[in-house]
Amino acid sequence: MAKKKRDFRKKLFIKNRLVILNEDTFEEIFSFRLTLMNVFVMFTLGGIFLILVTTFIIAFTPLREFIPGYSSSQLKKNATELAIKSDSLERALKKNEAYIKGVQKVLNGQLEYAKFNKDSIIGEADEPSDLNMKASEEEIKLREEVAKIEKETSPKKGNKNKSDKK
Repeated sequence: MAKKKRDFRKKLFIKNRLVILNEDTFEEIFSFRLTLMNVFVMFTLGGIFLILVTTFIIAFTPLREFIPGYSSSQLKKNATELAIKSDSLERALKKNEAYIKGVQKVLNGQLEYAKFNKDSIIGEADEPSDLNMKASEEEIKLREEVAKIEKETSPKKGNKNKSDKK
């Protein structure tokens, strides 16, 4: 096993000559002195260079838009603007629907005209969010602790203020 490794190492560093000849005249055009290790290193560096160049071309040019998963910056900008517009239109639609329902109540006689106010109808359209506003047990305990601390520190501050005034 050790002999095979030595033979392989020797083969890596044996110098060979690569000669390019003109086939008709057998004239030597040029030649290289190479080892197997030099060839391996050159192909490895060439492959790494090719991968890096390809990566930079894709990453820093508009070519990346053709890769699935990447979208253009213009498309993202348009999508954001459209989302904002749709939200504002949805709010305006809710306000208009509430106004129309109020007008229908007045026309049907279900609501007196004196009670009918456009601002109150618009206020009804702004529905409160469905958030749980009830305090949890942990929050109640924290509030009690803070109240106790404030009660303990407030008399001390009051005494200092009274002594300062005297």
